[in-house]
Amino acid sequence: MDIAVRAIDSSGSIRAFAVSTTGLAREAAAIHKCSATAAAALARVLTAACIMGMTLKDEKDLLTIQVKGGGPIGKIIAVANSRVEVKGYADFPQADLPLNPLGKLDVGGLVGRNGYLLVIKDLGLKEPYIGQVNLVSGEIGDDITAYYSYSEQVPTATALGVLVDRDLAILAAGGYMIQLMPDADPGIADRLEKRLKDIEAVSSLVNRGYTPEQVLEYVLDDKNIRILEKRSLKLVCDCSRERIERVLISLGKEEIRNILEQEGKAEITCHFCNQRYVFQAEELKNMVSQ
Repeated sequence: MDIAVRAIDSSGSIRAFAVSTTGLAREAAAIHKCSATAAAALARVLTAACIMGMTLKDEKDLLTIQVKGGGPIGKIIAVANSRVEVKGYADFPQADLPLNPLGKLDVGGLVGRNGYLLVIKDLGLKEPYIGQVNLVSGEIGDDITAYYSYSEQVPTATALGVLVDRDLAILAAGGYMIQLMPDADPGIADRLEKRLKDIEAVSSLVNRGYTPEQVLEYVLDDKNIRILEKRSLKLVCDCSRERIERVLISLGKEEIRNILEQEGKAEITCHFCNQRYVFQAEELKNMVSQ
């Protein structure tokens, strides 16, 4: 089962989040028929959305991550709510690249590095909060770290990982995010930085059976962390025939008439879950006559 946890270290100086997303990553890859590298890229963005979704407070809060780096995969979008229900897609999920010189999936090359990471938080206010940073590497983890450092001024370390088998099937996926509290001793940051340079990759930890709690204990080298929240993760799309019908109606009667004349029916596929909705001619005529 995919799990997300929110915790604080034993000194009260570090807040931390960790998630295991293997099932979610596999499900998303299957829905979108992703190449191996695209599956890893989408999984990393979905994993980031899960982690950042844990920071939302109110029931109706929504967070959207958009990554556009100019690479072959195009734009990647993930959306999370405060219940850590997520959905996501990539423009070109079949796009792929050869393994990089280290023999690993070239996520940064597929995403591209000439672009931005955009975060939109809809917190029920008049206007959503929007933060944007230029991509650092296109590997997603580095870019999320940069977002928090530059856009929210919060010292942050993020790791997102996807481990694949020899046949490039997903073996494990997960991630963590570590943030210093405002009154943290500067020495903690130095010790944490040194620690993070030498530890095992998060995807390897998940593959070896580490729970999110154990991942944080290992990463922080702290057996006395306090778990503040634990949630199960779900890949959920909230599309429906009624919602798609409202989208069609919003196009206006003239546009619906054009669809009737040119196509005879309307076929719409949800980007997030690939569910196909078909509206026959009679249904379109009823929309026009309303």
